[in-house]
Amino acid sequence: MAQKRIVYQGEYFELSYEKVKPQIADSLGILETPIMLFLHGWGSNKELMKSTFAQYFNEYEHIYLDMPGFGNSPNENPLTTLDYAHIVEIFIKEVSGVEAKNCIIVGHSFGGKVAVLCQPKEVILLSSAGIRVPKSLKVRLKIIFAKIIGKCGLGRFGKIFRSSDVKAMNEGMYQTFKNVVDEDFSSTFSAYKGKASIFWGKNDSATPLFCGQTIAALISKSRFFPMEGNHYFFLHQGGNIEKLYRSGV
Repeated sequence: MAQKRIVYQGEYFELSYEKVKPQIADSLGILETPIMLFLHGWGSNKELMKSTFAQYFNEYEHIYLDMPGFGNSPNENPLTTLDYAHIVEIFIKEVSGVEAKNCIIVGHSFGGKVAVLCQPKEVILLSSAGIRVPKSLKVRLKIIFAKIIGKCGLGRFGKIFRSSDVKAMNEGMYQTFKNVVDEDFSSTFSAYKGKASIFWGKNDSATPLFCGQTIAALISKSRFFPMEGNHYFFLHQGGNIEKLYRSGV
């Protein structure tokens, strides 16, 4: 594991990452190899991605990154998804000398949105966020009550309505969560001109299957692969994903 300090909009970001040298390149003595960058989902970290993919796609140099606020990359600054994309672009350029547009970026959930914003030549999307899903009545009511409390000057009590995955966050990351949680990326997917291999869990309840089908329809150069499993369907399926990716379908 390594740390890289970058500067973005006058703020320092300490980013934790890990490089995995390609086995094929090592055996052949190849010095320059293509880069595959892995971006985790919201609330996750680089270790989850590494545990799935480290032994696959062996002709690439893997770079696993903890994005700001996750894993071992601290953050207290409110950020947008576009901020994350700019930070990733600065990071990959400084640690590899290669621009993000010349990488293949693998992104799960929130990481998928960040990946597409980086405009790489190719993305591998794993149950990417970015298509709005209708909220349940319970969630809508919680949002309404939280807004009412805020308008009444009782914002500190609004924390009781926060979802379980954000209650432990600092205020900067909570504001970040609000910035990114309900974005419609339809136009962003439609504008993406690179290649996209889109993998999805058939039983995904966080980003349902129709979200993947919609993204595949929006990206002109795309392939869509529904697979067994939920939002984390890709765990223990790195080999199957690689086979489908190489299938040429």
